[in-house]
Amino acid sequence: MSRSDIPAWMGEDAFNEYLRCFRDPATIHSNCEDYRAAASIDMKHDQEDLARKIVCPLLALWGERGALQRMFDVLASWRERAADVRGKPLPGRHFLPEEVPDETLAELQMFLNS
Repeated sequence: MSRSDIPAWMGEDAFNEYLRCFRDPATIHSNCEDYRAAASIDMKHDQEDLARKIVCPLLALWGERGALQRMFDVLASWRERAADVRGKPLPGRHFLPEEVPDETLAELQMFLNS
């Protein structure tokens, strides 16, 4: 892997850590299991909980250039499921802590201090 393969927004240390983790078969297995659960037991659990709302404050952050923004209204969707929803899109795609670390940290600090 050459340095030119590393996304400019990620940095070499973070990129190398992703490579280290994703070269481990146990990591790949756990990621696959997470997606498998989302398509099975998570849906069952969601159905069981539809009549209840999450009561603790909830922060939703997503990338304004990512897929979620184009697919649905993120805050409106979460407001159907939670009583106190805050959040907004940040100027990134998918890896917000790596792409926009300062903005991500600022939103987390504001939320946790409120």
